[in-house]
Amino acid sequence: MATQHSFESSMAHHPDIVALRDRYDRAAGTPRAQLAEGLMVLAGGYAAISPWVIGFSGTTTPLAINDLIVGVAIMVMTLVCADSRGRMYGLTWVAPVMGVWLIVANWLMNGISPATGTMLSNIIVGACVLVLGAALMGVTTLKSNHT
Repeated sequence: MATQHSFESSMAHHPDIVALRDRYDRAAGTPRAQLAEGLMVLAGGYAAISPWVIGFSGTTTPLAINDLIVGVAIMVMTLVCADSRGRMYGLTWVAPVMGVWLIVANWLMNGISPATGTMLSNIIVGACVLVLGAALMGVTTLKSNHT
């Protein structure tokens, strides 16, 4: 076990790992990335509270629970990535997937028949999360290509 621990600690200080974390820290520190992170937290918050803001009907309770869980997950993931930057920034690919899920959940969840307002709310917030997640992914890629 001592060998495993020493291997893990030596990998944490490997020059390539340190350089990657520094690159992610620089990318996440740009105003563009900070704006996208802030808007992503707001979009996740809206997704979480949208069932009560829009007034989902009783037949869409599963969708309301879904939106609450996905919205909170988006907020937590974004805040963790913003706080841990170099260690967690590689998880930004999850945000666009969550955005797509918010969009398609209207049709893929069984036993619901969402109203037009409910569907539009999910489609719009899902598209926002998709675009903002893609922007956050692009910030690290763009920054890494120009350094």
